[in-house]
Amino acid sequence: MVPFPTQSHLNQLLQLSHLIASYGLQVHYAGSTVHNRQVKLRDQNSERESQVTRAKFLKVKFHDFKLGPYSMPSPDPNAPANAPSHLQPLRLATVGLREPIFGLLKELAAKYRRIIVIHDTLMSCVVQDVRSIPNAEVYTFHVTSAFALFYGRWESMAEKPFQIEGVPTRVPCNEGYNTTSDFKDFIVSQIRLSLELASGSINNSSRLIECKFIELYQKLPVNSKIRHFALGPFNPIEKTVGVAEEYKNRHRCLQWLDQQEIQSVIYVSFGTLTSMTDDQIAELAIGLEKSGQKFIWALLVADKGDIFVKDDAGDQKRRPKLPDNYEERVKNRGLVVTEWAPQLDILAHPSTGGFVSHCGWSSCVESISMGVAIAAWPITSDQPKNAVLLTEVLGVGVLVRDWEQRSKVVDSSTVENAVRKLMQTEEGEEIRKRAAQLGRDVRASCAKGGSSRLEFDSFVSHITR
Repeated sequence: MVPFPTQSHLNQLLQLSHLIASYGLQVHYAGSTVHNRQVKLRDQNSERESQVTRAKFLKVKFHDFKLGPYSMPSPDPNAPANAPSHLQPLRLATVGLREPIFGLLKELAAKYRRIIVIHDTLMSCVVQDVRSIPNAEVYTFHVTSAFALFYGRWESMAEKPFQIEGVPTRVPCNEGYNTTSDFKDFIVSQIRLSLELASGSINNSSRLIECKFIELYQKLPVNSKIRHFALGPFNPIEKTVGVAEEYKNRHRCLQWLDQQEIQSVIYVSFGTLTSMTDDQIAELAIGLEKSGQKFIWALLVADKGDIFVKDDAGDQKRRPKLPDNYEERVKNRGLVVTEWAPQLDILAHPSTGGFVSHCGWSSCVESISMGVAIAAWPITSDQPKNAVLLTEVLGVGVLVRDWEQRSKVVDSSTVENAVRKLMQTEEGEEIRKRAAQLGRDVRASCAKGGSSRLEFDSFVSHITR
């Protein structure tokens, strides 16, 4: 496994590592020392994983490599581009992993009949030397949905190879993402290189969720020589019900949820790479307050390149600013947390009934597999496309605001209306019912004999043939 060193990318490949290791295969997880530490720590912070983490990690061997020095600017919520440009130095530093990872691959290739390299698309340049290893086979891991993958490729094609029918016709284009030009060039170069390297590709989805778009993606001429595997959901899918007595030091979010009615709480989180302006935070806060809805809000500062580095006196970590006396005003029905929160446990909790999300694909899959409907508020990258999939195709979410209005602050009334629509109306109730049913279907598909389990079995049979 060669992950890109941001949380969602790291975590999805770690979850995939655990699943592959469960088949008795030795898995090697290769990354920087600091980011391996980060993904292990946050995995251990999950209540649902705490009891089995030690045993699982024994089946995954971590290889820690040192990154060269790189700058770590703080995230800028006022930056013109929505993309996390403050992580650009980290992206450049990952090139330094090319030599040590190639050394590891040569060492493993000498011991095994075949080695399977699963690399994040954005790490294609790091694993490119694998072409000189005859008994190595390469699979590209795409961190997004098949829906976004297909439409991203489709949009870039000057001549369309076939017609598509029965799918959304109004899908946000790539130009709306405000990504920096350097990062766009980097992504394009990594995708091209991955097509040269890979004999297959993988994404964290399932045919139950995205069958049509997986088939459309496979049908593209550029994919004609490779196999695509939808192996998700990667995250654990067993639900925890009620308070588990064996859990020690239960997170305060879960303790608070234990006291709430079933499906009465909406969870609010925008992932680890989003930084909101003070104005936007204030509008969101007021909207949640005015909605009258119970909520948990994970109000986090976006990750820096190294989450363990303490800020110097001259570079104080920016703290989100809430309206005066806000937490006191909402204390009986709202909980604001500014530390890392166990998202999967929150989504799995019976008291959680909805999720205000940026629609990062990892969050989408976790929410879908737990049967929780989404109030979609995309910020950048593949998120606008994922929002369309959730709201228009699957019918398990509502839009907070139209993507065309992305440059404007989302006012408190818009937030209030979206939360009320999802949690307090008949239309919202039908959406939440569909989400709950899809969650049950997805979990069933992961059981022995289910469609998702069979696809994973097929993948393991293929790589061990």
